[in-house]
This record gives sequence, structure tokens and C-alpha cells, in this order.
Amino acid sequence: MTPDKWKYVVCPLRVFVGHGTKAEKSFRSRMTMPETEAIAPGVAPTPSHDLIFHGGHTIQDLVFTNFYVGGSAAWKASDIQNIDQALSKAMSDTDLNNVMSQYFSSGNITSTFKPSQVLAGPPPKIVSQGDIENLVLQLFKAGTLNGFDHASTVFNFMLPSGTILNTDPAPTNSGTIAAQLEKPSEVRKGVPVENEDDSTQGLGGYHGSVHAGSGSNTATVYYAVGVYSEKLPDGRVNGIPVFDQPWKGVVATFYHELNEARTDADVEDAIRAGNDPSATKFLGWTSQQGEECGDFPVAEANPLAQVFKEVELTDKSGTVPVQFQYSDNVHGPEGPRTTPAPFAGQVKSKGAKAHAGGKKKRAVAG
Repeated sequence: MTPDKWKYVVCPLRVFVGHGTKAEKSFRSRMTMPETEAIAPGVAPTPSHDLIFHGGHTIQDLVFTNFYVGGSAAWKASDIQNIDQALSKAMSDTDLNNVMSQYFSSGNITSTFKPSQVLAGPPPKIVSQGDIENLVLQLFKAGTLNGFDHASTVFNFMLPSGTILNTDPAPTNSGTIAAQLEKPSEVRKGVPVENEDDSTQGLGGYHGSVHAGSGSNTATVYYAVGVYSEKLPDGRVNGIPVFDQPWKGVVATFYHELNEARTDADVEDAIRAGNDPSATKFLGWTSQQGEECGDFPVAEANPLAQVFKEVELTDKSGTVPVQFQYSDNVHGPEGPRTTPAPFAGQVKSKGAKAHAGGKKKRAVAG
């Protein structure tokens, strides 16, 4: 392999990490990429971070459902109800979608929530990316994911209070999730092992995909995973607690991840391709620096309350906790707007070199 090919390794940010945290510094040090409503108050415009379309898969009509890990005893019924209702309303809200529609040429996007499920079993102490991807494969094999259009569906995995999330591509082999799965070695073949970062260091969550099945029964399955952001009994912070109640942080985290998945669905395949100069063809909308729509707003906001807000729904039926997403229209994070933002329309130059280095974006709200 030539030195030039190594130089242009594709590895965009796709994690949700807290501003100034160890996880943010770690992820950003590995990140590389190919070369009118008001912006959020207090945040300066940054045109150099505008999103560019690389030609990858995007999800115009999104479907999603929530899986609550750890059994019913690990979750308050009120939390499940609040998360399901608020996330469903946020993802389908007209004024919020008026921001995200700029990344689709038709200007029309939809979001449909399917009823959630609680996954049986005691809550795991630690969950790795390998654990989650094994779980996705197991659910696919068991038929639990049947009936969904996998090309347009994201399966959300909500981790309960106290569970630590990390980015290790290998299964933990000791947690409740990993122990019940078959063939853990089949996950993430060919993906380089990355330095492990976890949710006590500022990681909130991440999104990705796995290739499941065999023969005629194959599919790319999209997932997102996030922690229950809170202060732990030992004094450590888990995730990115911003709001006055943890369930609101869960909603904002998955609002971040779902919008990134809808605009950059196959980022995992770009990372798998790594050294291949054509790896960027898998990417949807990212900045030249490798950031997805939720990343730079979190990195720029100080305090985080500039972009993590409870906003009024378009129909005036209440409020929802969200994280403002990056908007090319204002060159920064933009809150709900009453008219659709104009199509961003930026396409990567054919002559541009791509070096999407850095880890996949997994962090939510931070």
C-alpha cells in the first residue's frame, strides 16, 4: 500500500461526545476527512464546517423503534413513556424537520415511530460496540427485526441507569448481553481495533450498521445506542447530563443520533473501507473535517445549554428536549424554523482528496 493511501484513511466522527471531555479529544485526534432563522444564540457562524454530500445512502422517510436493555425492572415506566413520546414528536416535528430537510433535494422528510420493546435480562454493567452489534445480529436471526424495511429503519438501544458504554469493537464476553449471543467473532471483521473510550469520559452514544444474514436473507441493519446520562453513585458522570431529568438527555442523545443516521447512514462502511481511496463514497453529509450534523454544534457550544434545549412543538402541544443540529443555512447550529431551509446542495468536488480519519461518530449530545 502506498503512503498516499495510508494518508487518506477514511474515519469520520460519528460519536456523540461531551465538549472538552477525554472522549472528545480522543475521537477528534483520530478524525480526518476529504478535502432565515437565526443561528443558536452565542455561537458564531462557521462556514468552513458546512456539510458536503459525498453520495452515500440517506434516509428520507425514516422509521425507528426503541429497545430498552436490561429488563423492565431497570426502567421506570414513566421514563419509557416520556422517551417514546418525546422522541417520536421531536423527530416528526415540522419546524425541527425544516432544518434537516435542507439535506434532501426534494425538501420533504418524514419520521415514523414503531412501538418500543423491553429486552429481557438483567442490566449489563458494561456494553461495548461488539456487544451491541452481536445483539443486532441475534435479533435479526431470531426474526425480531422482521417486518421492517431495513434500508430506512434505525433500531435504537437504550441503556439503563448505571450501564457504562464503550467503543470496543470486541464483545465484553462477561456482560449479560454478550453471554447470550452466538459467534461473537463474526462481528466487525476487518475493522481495526480502536482505542477504547467510554461513557464516563464524555461518550454519550453512537450509531452504526451491521451486515446481517446470508444468501437471499441479507440486510444492512442500522442501529444507534446511548447511555442514561447521569451522575453515578460513586461521583463519576456517565454520558452527557445536560437536562434536569435523565430521560430528557436520552431523548436529546437519540435525536442527535437519528438525524445523523438519516443523513449519513453508511458511515460504518466508510470506516470499514478505511484505506481504500473510494471509501468516502459510503458517506452521506459530513463536513470536510469529518463531522456529521450533530457533532460540531456540541464541540462549539459553551455552555452546552446553547444547543441543548427544550423547544416548543409546532402544534403547540408541549415541549421536547433536543440538540440543535448543524445547518448550512446559518453555518452553525439552528433551532426550529417556520419555513424549510433551502437545499444545502453542496457536493464533494471530483478532484477533492478524502482523508476521513478519526473515529466514527458515535457520540450523542456532547
